[in-house]
Amino acid sequence: MASLRLPLWLRFILLVGVVALASGASLLVYRYYTRPVTLTVAVGSIDGEAAKAMSAIASQLVSTNAPVRLKVIDSGTALEAANAFAAGKTDLAVVRGDVGDLSQARAVVVVSHMVVLIIAPPGSTIDGIDKLKGRRVGVIGGDANSKIVDLLSKTYGLDRAKIFKDVALPDVRQAVQSKDVAALLVVIPLAEKYLSLVRGFFQQGPKSLPVLVGIESAGAIAASERAYESFDVPKGTLRGSPPVPEDDLTTLRTSLYLVAQKKLGTDLVTTLTQTIMSVRRDLMREQPIFAQITSPSTDQDAYLPLHPGAAAVYNGTQQSFMDEYGNWIYLTPMILGGFATALAAAWKFLGLGSAAGAGPLDSLYALGRRIRKAGTEAELSEIEDEIDDILNVQHARSTAGDESAVDDATLNVAAHRLENLIHDRRMMLGKKPTIVSAA
Repeated sequence: MASLRLPLWLRFILLVGVVALASGASLLVYRYYTRPVTLTVAVGSIDGEAAKAMSAIASQLVSTNAPVRLKVIDSGTALEAANAFAAGKTDLAVVRGDVGDLSQARAVVVVSHMVVLIIAPPGSTIDGIDKLKGRRVGVIGGDANSKIVDLLSKTYGLDRAKIFKDVALPDVRQAVQSKDVAALLVVIPLAEKYLSLVRGFFQQGPKSLPVLVGIESAGAIAASERAYESFDVPKGTLRGSPPVPEDDLTTLRTSLYLVAQKKLGTDLVTTLTQTIMSVRRDLMREQPIFAQITSPSTDQDAYLPLHPGAAAVYNGTQQSFMDEYGNWIYLTPMILGGFATALAAAWKFLGLGSAAGAGPLDSLYALGRRIRKAGTEAELSEIEDEIDDILNVQHARSTAGDESAVDDATLNVAAHRLENLIHDRRMMLGKKPTIVSAA
């Protein structure tokens, strides 16, 4: 009954305030659930290119207003990136399959394939790993390649401490020219950017051809260490004419993965995977190395298991339209019904339209309140005349066949009740002392 006591302007202000409050809360909830999710990603490489590549992807996600964003954390080396990820400091990491603890890692995409190259300077007589005995091999990125060095030492009976030596990237060319090392071991993607870097380590010239040394036991190593696979370097990869190598060369290969913590939500990783595969197509035009981004193995016994969110993308098992929007389809009618109810309540609270919709019965019921407040016989007589007018009008409409007219029985019941109220009010007025006003 508050709508009867409060003035219309005050009821209108209250209603506007409630609507504004509800709208503001709804907007905050909407912005909260539609805001982009930012994931941290650890990267590291001796040349800093891994961080640049992931930063390019992160910038592309921002420019396309993607629902997932990346915060790139440069850890310095691949090993440090893997350690940061294993410690739970980041949501994602770009890691090699043979580096660090990957027990909590689940594959999202393969960023690139990393090929093991053993390269001797032009004119070298080293044509097999056995001839490395008694020589020095410079290892570029020693921390990340420690496992490969151990495997080669064990497989070929090499004395690791005497043969393999870590060499910093800025010192490689000097080490080769001074013959401090007889060969180099490097693990790189077979992309022109990195192949050009390797060529720069050696003297350039038409007859100055570096020598690539194959790993003939690559198949046996890959069988025992699933992080690796046997791979044939295509003829002419390092140099086209004359070709280096002269024929396909067997070596080892591992993969560079973008991995996610296995505790990350499936829907979130699904969105991340779709977004990366989408921006990859845009970035390939500027940086061809992004063409190497591909899907990991989807086999159940894969070396690095797929994250369920990424598997949904590659296996085509994303939610269908009804799975994704079924709840909204079910809830929308309920929400609209609740909105309609709230609108009706607001309309009633404001008291709008009540006068226009008043019927004969409403008029009769309103007369009951007037009867209880009547203070003179004249007022009661006036009310009786109004009752007669209402009854006559309704009777005329009913006689004329108007279907909207109130039936006589209902009118008689209401009129009889009002007559009783008038009678009681007359009796009450008759008992009150008469007050004569001064002339």
